[in-house]
Amino acid sequence: MLLRASPWLFALLLSGCAIQPQAPSPTPTLPPVARPPVLIPTPATAYPTLKPVEWSALAAWQNDTASEAWGAFLLGCSTLKKQSAWQAVCNDAAALPPPDDATARAFFEQRFQPYQATQEDGSAEGLVTGYYEPLLKGDRVQTERARFPLYATPDDLVSVDLASLYPELKNLRLRGRLVGNKLVPYATRKEIEAAANGNGFKGKPIAWVEDPVDLFFLQIQGSGRIELPDGSHMRVGYADQNGHPYKSIGKLLVERNELKLEQASMQGIKDWGVRNPDKLAELLASNPSFVFFRELPDGLSGPLGALGIPLTGGRSIAVDPRFIPLGAPVFLATTQPNSTLPLNKLVMAQDTGGAIRGGVRADMFWGFGDAAGELAGRMKQRGRMWVLLPKAWPSLSSAR
Repeated sequence: MLLRASPWLFALLLSGCAIQPQAPSPTPTLPPVARPPVLIPTPATAYPTLKPVEWSALAAWQNDTASEAWGAFLLGCSTLKKQSAWQAVCNDAAALPPPDDATARAFFEQRFQPYQATQEDGSAEGLVTGYYEPLLKGDRVQTERARFPLYATPDDLVSVDLASLYPELKNLRLRGRLVGNKLVPYATRKEIEAAANGNGFKGKPIAWVEDPVDLFFLQIQGSGRIELPDGSHMRVGYADQNGHPYKSIGKLLVERNELKLEQASMQGIKDWGVRNPDKLAELLASNPSFVFFRELPDGLSGPLGALGIPLTGGRSIAVDPRFIPLGAPVFLATTQPNSTLPLNKLVMAQDTGGAIRGGVRADMFWGFGDAAGELAGRMKQRGRMWVLLPKAWPSLSSAR
């Protein structure tokens, strides 16, 4: 429907330039970075896949330790309170002493309306995965051990906000590079990693790491820390992306009968790489998407999400902002990683991701380190979601 309304977009697609969903940018507390503006809900925003329900519809709502989500909620309010629909609830929350579980639940019940998140076909279940903040070994300079570069955003990467030309294309962004007066697709992962062969890639490394598989998964996670030779940590986060779509190497290994479906986790892929070092480079290059990084202050409590605030382990999720208002509390009903044990908890929609697409789709941030990585790597569960919006939020009835 969007393509039919925008003939100019056909020309862009035919030119081969990849269109990527727009990821919101951080707040200006840090040096500016070339990312699209933050998608903060406004009264004009419509979310047609959200259906109002009673609080009794939320599975196991009364069983969650809701007070543990309070800190993440207050962090989100530091940005959301600038919007009229959020001002009152965020100011009231800031004025409260740290609540217990019952008080936190009562706060949300009195001031928020729950909405069932659904897919575009009306179904209520979707996929819940996990991510984390990894620790990699590396250095600020290239050494014999640290040979694989993290690149800053290249100077020749051009990013076009399509919504500035066609409002119906909000959340979409075109990336490429200029050749003369023509915008062409940017280099793929394979082309970027061949930079040493003189292909003209203009990226500048900000650090070097020891393991190419760890670096690949750092790009999927979007942020992480690098342990330097002196034991200190360098924190890095997402800066931009080359515009090519993400392709799952786990799915590819399953299709090639190299792994069984239940083995296609982060750990399973790493084990496969150890067993098949001669095939590893080709596998990684099969995903054309490539992420660029920037250094972040080491004193942050967590990696920065799409709202520009630190994420909270176990209480922050990435969502698709086309369907879920970024920053909103979400009650998530799913199961523990690789388990049938219930996992029902209040979380905050504070991040986005290239593979997070759909009305019922969440990526749980598990925190920092190996233990969080074990949970994130095994998280591939079915789940349901209820979005909590302030009662001052404009009616969604016009969107249905």
